[in-house]
Amino acid sequence: MIWRLCVSGSDQEDQTAANNGGDRVFISAFFVGIAAISFGLGAFVVLAEVPPYQSMKNAWRAGTALWEQRTKYTDVERLDFWAEARTDQTGVTIHDVNRAQNGLTLYSSGDGPHAVLIDMDGNIVHEWRMPFSMIHDETSPIPNPQKDDFMHWHTAKMAPDGGLIVQYTAAGDTPYGYGMAKIDQNSNPVWKYLGTAHHDFSIADDGRVYALTQEFRFNTYANRKQLTPPRLDDFAVILSPEGKEIKKVSILDALINSSYANMVDFAPYFANEDILHTNTIQLIDADTAKNFAYGKEGDVVVSFRDLGIIAVLDMDVEKIVWATRGSWLGQHDPDVLPNGDILLFDNQGQLADPDAGQSRVLQIDPETNAITWQYKGTATHKFDSNIRADQQRLPNGNTLITESSGGRLFEVTPTGDIVWEFHNPIRRDDPDNPDKKLIPVVSQAERITDARAALYRDTVPASNTGDAQ
Repeated sequence: MIWRLCVSGSDQEDQTAANNGGDRVFISAFFVGIAAISFGLGAFVVLAEVPPYQSMKNAWRAGTALWEQRTKYTDVERLDFWAEARTDQTGVTIHDVNRAQNGLTLYSSGDGPHAVLIDMDGNIVHEWRMPFSMIHDETSPIPNPQKDDFMHWHTAKMAPDGGLIVQYTAAGDTPYGYGMAKIDQNSNPVWKYLGTAHHDFSIADDGRVYALTQEFRFNTYANRKQLTPPRLDDFAVILSPEGKEIKKVSILDALINSSYANMVDFAPYFANEDILHTNTIQLIDADTAKNFAYGKEGDVVVSFRDLGIIAVLDMDVEKIVWATRGSWLGQHDPDVLPNGDILLFDNQGQLADPDAGQSRVLQIDPETNAITWQYKGTATHKFDSNIRADQQRLPNGNTLITESSGGRLFEVTPTGDIVWEFHNPIRRDDPDNPDKKLIPVVSQAERITDARAALYRDTVPASNTGDAQ
């Protein structure tokens, strides 16, 4: 004690500094140790999948998603609704009046929630616009939707009465399907459905709508441990002509409870959190069922992109009753044709000739998966859409094709001649490369050839008729 009293002031300061330095080292070592222990425990919990493994996993996913949303989705032009423009051409660039199917063409565009109806020369006959903010309310499962600029109508189809039914898709959010609405010719809402509808829908002659919805589920399956929660699962729903939900079927349950359940085991590693990624639903009506041996009237054809599966869902027994896989990759829009064949967009299955593009449109015999007709690109007319896209068999036997990533619509004859072509006329500067232009994707299109066209112009178009399969 006497020694301490005799220590000089400077010596006391040095001693205090040394003590403080030691304290800081100890405190730092303490927190590093705590961090190391926490990391070790966290790693054990995650690898061993013991509680609270799922909570930690969910928190990590939520934080990662929030960070990505805040940092990646800042500019509209950086969304995957936009792609690099492949040409300076806009509007109709090819029109063979003698061989093209006359009518009006309806398409939706990635630059916003709107759809356009054009004539064969590319002139705008009608346009609809209605932002999601006009129909969003507290009943929506999406409490804080993205800005309207970050959405578009993935699909827009004309109802039997000439009204337009549309589906809203958002970027940077999950679920990304925001719902559906029916709007009149003046873009006023007739009804809205705020279930998380996504991708596609089919309209029955009586006005009912068969749609796809998605939601997070936390259930598990005894024999499918790889299907860990939470998952983004798909449902097939039936809406009344007034947009009211009258039935809802879990598509994953329908597959797991069927004789095709083992197909789930071949899902790629990246797909377990969105195992089916259902991108198509087509109603099998009475005419379609006549020559199609694998489904009855009222069933629906569905497409599971990452599994490479085309299937038939019986909405009555809520079970998959038929499924097949083929040479296609990342497929969209399988349509049952009047002769019983299936027409589909094969997004990435054309591997033999990379100069022609990776996409094809295939017509297959569902009994054998044999290709009975196909269209693929050439070096001079490259055909390439890695995601989205669809096709429509026209009354004259031609096929209208939507090349989404290229922002292009075109019509081909059975022999593969292009007799009509249209490029989305909208362009914007690439924020990452001012020397390049961007074009909004065209997710889906249809040619209107029947009496509905008369609602939007003075006379009904004269249809080219023929025996189409």
